[in-house]
Amino acid sequence: MLRVAGIDGCRLGWIAVLRERQAPDAPPCHTLLMLQAFRELLADPGISVLAVDMPIGLPDRAGLGGRGPERCVRPLLGQRQSSVFSVPSRAAVFCQDYGEACSTALATSEPPRKVSRQAFHLFPKIREIDALMTPALEARVFEVHPELAFWRLNGERAMSLPKKVKSAASIPGLDERIALLGRHGYDEAFLRQRPPSGAGRDDLIDACVNAVIAERIAQGRAASFPPAPERDARGLRMAIWA
Repeated sequence: MLRVAGIDGCRLGWIAVLRERQAPDAPPCHTLLMLQAFRELLADPGISVLAVDMPIGLPDRAGLGGRGPERCVRPLLGQRQSSVFSVPSRAAVFCQDYGEACSTALATSEPPRKVSRQAFHLFPKIREIDALMTPALEARVFEVHPELAFWRLNGERAMSLPKKVKSAASIPGLDERIALLGRHGYDEAFLRQRPPSGAGRDDLIDACVNAVIAERIAQGRAASFPPAPERDARGLRMAIWA
């Protein structure tokens, strides 16, 4: 049996979709979970691959365009490339005050660059995963990005419609992604279910596509971006997989 998980951070924790196959040619079964802590998923030894939309591996200094993974995938995504934010330095990520994070990011980037409010709100979850990660866990835990995942499943073409417009979910964009996921083993009812409290419809769809990439990783059908990842000072791999 193959059992993997696609995970996305959300307002009240983590939303995860478990994808299971009893046999290689059997249709996948899906289970939706809402968890407060990432370690709850990590503690389940039956999950062979956890694919999470959150940066893993933090640079000491940030260069133009962020880490190698961000620079590598943006050109593939066309109009969707703005969904890939530049990961600042480890020191900036570990600041808990926005002003301090900006000043630290300015001092540890070339060219000097502050952090956005949107990125700053992700820092607690980045720190949560960083506290758990080790090089040994890289056999199970992989960084992914939903728009790169959709690019992969869409014949290596970026999605034509945005998933969000002015920070709100866009129905046409979600419908485009739901139609694509329906061709990769999902029931429409599962994709259109009301998400748990504390998560949005886009979070659910992102967790679903991340689960498909988790399965591809487990089957040896995924690639890392860049192909030869660098490692941070803690020895953690910096790569996005799809």
